[in-house]
Amino acid sequence: MPVLIIVGIIILIVLWVISLYNSLVRLRNRRQNAFADIDVQLRQRHDLVPQLVETVKGYASHEKELLIKITEARSAAMNASTIDGKIVAEQQLSSALAGLKVSVEAYPDLKANQNFLQLQEELSDIENKLAASRRFFNAATTEYNTAVESFPGNLLARNFGFSKEIMFDLGTDTRKQMEEPPKIQF
Repeated sequence: MPVLIIVGIIILIVLWVISLYNSLVRLRNRRQNAFADIDVQLRQRHDLVPQLVETVKGYASHEKELLIKITEARSAAMNASTIDGKIVAEQQLSSALAGLKVSVEAYPDLKANQNFLQLQEELSDIENKLAASRRFFNAATTEYNTAVESFPGNLLARNFGFSKEIMFDLGTDTRKQMEEPPKIQF
């Protein structure tokens, strides 16, 4: 009889470990799926950026450094192969695009250009979709990180290679720009 109790306890522990492991796998896959949604929006943004750059080039020839920075940031974002690498590259691209919005204010003819207005509207729509996708991704990442860091999941996570993942935030450059008060000129 005591042998059956011990075997029963061992079976329960094994089932519990399997359940916990499967839960960690499910959460990791949910996070990866959430990033796949972001990836779709990023691809659309990457496709839109060259059109935007070409439109601005005609009006703002002395903004060449900014346009080069945007092009390089886009290239880095497209070539990033890991989720973490894409997050960092996209933060740099977002920062560069924010610089473009500020520079465009100096060109009233460009701001009135229909092609530019349409591209700017598409970019704004993509940025809104990206924000929603990032929120979902960060929620999935938070849930995953909580499971990886909480007891007893942390014991199993450490042994099976699960580790805390990074969030998709604004990045330090964009956060600094967001914290600055708007400049109003009359």
